[in-house]
Amino acid sequence: MADTKENKLGFLNLLVLVLSIYVLAVLLVDTLFELPTEISRLLYYTDNIICAVFLYDFCIRFYRAESKWKFIRWGWIDLLSSIPAIDYLRVGRTFRLIRLLRLLRAFRSTKLLINYIFRNRAQGAFSTASIIAILLIIFSSIAILQVEDDPSSNIKTAEDAIWWAYVTITTVGYGDKYPITTEGRIIAGILMTAGVGLFGTFTAFVASWFVSNKKE
Repeated sequence: MADTKENKLGFLNLLVLVLSIYVLAVLLVDTLFELPTEISRLLYYTDNIICAVFLYDFCIRFYRAESKWKFIRWGWIDLLSSIPAIDYLRVGRTFRLIRLLRLLRAFRSTKLLINYIFRNRAQGAFSTASIIAILLIIFSSIAILQVEDDPSSNIKTAEDAIWWAYVTITTVGYGDKYPITTEGRIIAGILMTAGVGLFGTFTAFVASWFVSNKKE
């Protein structure tokens, strides 16, 4: 029974671990540097999405916990870490340090994650590829906003950057948003190349899943 739960929660725990580290890095950068307006908006959107993931993770584990009171001894940390960066939900800038509590959950799940990745390599590869894709979308969105400073560029807002990064990594190439600077095209090339490899991994996982089901 415990092993089954571990399988189901493996990807989610891996995602939470990586997002916890990302949040700490963003908090440090946001504290030390004055970021451009659109970069701040992009990080704000990303933070709200991450908070939703953390809240979902908390609800799933709380629902599956055999003892709710025993779970809540550590679970309250996970619940507090799900508070988004909305002014009226935070008491000043210092209250944002509550995000540091997210790191505790990462350390507590490290052993589980290692077992998950090496026990089933196909699922581990799929989970890793999914998280790399998410991080590439986030960081390429930030990077493209930084380098596309030409007045004729059509990637100017956080929404433009996220949309461009998503259609680029999926190799769809919608064409309404595109980089015009040399740096932007380099980022686009890296993102497209990574997208081909990552979605090849997704395809291989789906194929292996069908083959294993057929054998069973």
